[in-house]
Amino acid sequence: MIQASAYAALSAGADLTPFQVSRRAPGPHDVLIDIEYCGICHTDIHMAHGDIPGRLFPLVPGHEIVGRVRQVGTAVHKHAVGDRVGVGCIIDSCYSCGECLSGQEQFCDRRVGTYGRYEKDGTTPAYGGYSTSITVAEDFVLSIPSSLAPAGAAPLLCAGITTFSALRHWEVRSNSRVGVVGIGGLGHLAIKLAAAMGADVTALSTSETKRDDALRLGATDFITTRNPEAFARHAGRFDLVLNTVSASLDLDAYLGLLARDATLVMLGVPDTPVSFNVMNLLQRRKKVSSSPIGGIRETQEMLDFCGRHGIGADVEVISINDVNKAFDRVLRSDVRYRFVIDVDSLR
Repeated sequence: MIQASAYAALSAGADLTPFQVSRRAPGPHDVLIDIEYCGICHTDIHMAHGDIPGRLFPLVPGHEIVGRVRQVGTAVHKHAVGDRVGVGCIIDSCYSCGECLSGQEQFCDRRVGTYGRYEKDGTTPAYGGYSTSITVAEDFVLSIPSSLAPAGAAPLLCAGITTFSALRHWEVRSNSRVGVVGIGGLGHLAIKLAAAMGADVTALSTSETKRDDALRLGATDFITTRNPEAFARHAGRFDLVLNTVSASLDLDAYLGLLARDATLVMLGVPDTPVSFNVMNLLQRRKKVSSSPIGGIRETQEMLDFCGRHGIGADVEVISINDVNKAFDRVLRSDVRYRFVIDVDSLR
């Protein structure tokens, strides 16, 4: 076993504190990674606070991981010592079901999350990226393009692929009219990615202070949604609206923004059930849907796309000593737009 320094919530709701974890030595198909950076996702906070049941404690969060390969197993052929690589939200799957065979491991019933439960053997706790190293099956290790700054690449492993997968699934292209609700960790990447795909992107936000940022990120227009008249002025405008916020919204108002056969995609997850008037779907054959992360193949496609277009997250790099303060700031939406831990601060 390989010892790694980490930060963990020892129990649900506890602050993160120093913790030692044991990583397995690489088997034939495994890769041992020295972690350089790990992004902070809102899901990390939910997990650490015990908001998602059935998770193991002590809990080491982190599924936006970038690092260098330290060691590879004897049968590894996709990665070599010294490569810069990434690990996202999944570290294993069954490899044999229809979802896995089609490159959709995110839907595999036996997929293994990066942290919070057991690894595939059913007995080894899975610890995440707020640590100095991690051992992962080579098929779930991604190549980070050399053109990307490693800190800015880390959030691509969750926030980036979540938005990219939705844009790809709904076939966004150069003539697409895309609205992005919320300019945060997900929303700012959705704007960058959709703009790089050639779409006409409009940012929708309750905060007028985000206007300049939205235009800098690639939006061609900005709508302040605190003004109810805005929904009437822009009725039927969009082919796709990505809702990236986790707060409850008046979905009927946002459905009014959709053109015929258009879709409102829920990427943020509100704490309470949502509702809307079905008549607002029926009138123009509109749809409400949702989308998670993509599979490994699509995640690599996303990273390569970002490498070609120079797309990384806007990040604030912090020391691990500031992780609990960062959690509090995320809950106050006090970050533009993603915290990333410099894991050297753990060494």
